[in-house]
Amino acid sequence: MKPTTRRVVQAVLYEVFAVVVVGPALATIFDESVVSTMGLAFLMSTVALAWNYIFNAWFERWEAKQPIKGRSLLRRLAHGAGFEGGLVVVLVPIMAWWLNTSLLNAFIADLGVLAFFFVYAVVFTWAFDRVFGLPESAASTLES
Repeated sequence: MKPTTRRVVQAVLYEVFAVVVVGPALATIFDESVVSTMGLAFLMSTVALAWNYIFNAWFERWEAKQPIKGRSLLRRLAHGAGFEGGLVVVLVPIMAWWLNTSLLNAFIADLGVLAFFFVYAVVFTWAFDRVFGLPESAASTLES
């Protein structure tokens, strides 16, 4: 799969599964309507989709320059931490505004969302690589 196509397919699949889980979970946690939290989940997903594309393009450029190819657990954890860390900067203010709460409350609530998404990002990327193969930037004779 070409790098651009791979990034688009990966990002869209990632976000579709995320909205299906996050929308109803936020409704339960914040005692809000599912319609409202699905809207928030969709907005958060849109932001995350753009960030996913940008971050993966940057990560794969960095990865291609590394002398050791493949995706070790450490590299996968670094990928997940970088991706999720970048989202905090944008998503916490969006959550605070949408849920009419303070930045601190939104940040605390986001910690649970981040914990879920950190694990989800690592597992999803591993599964995606298993189904679609490693990108050229990580390809080696022995797949990780």
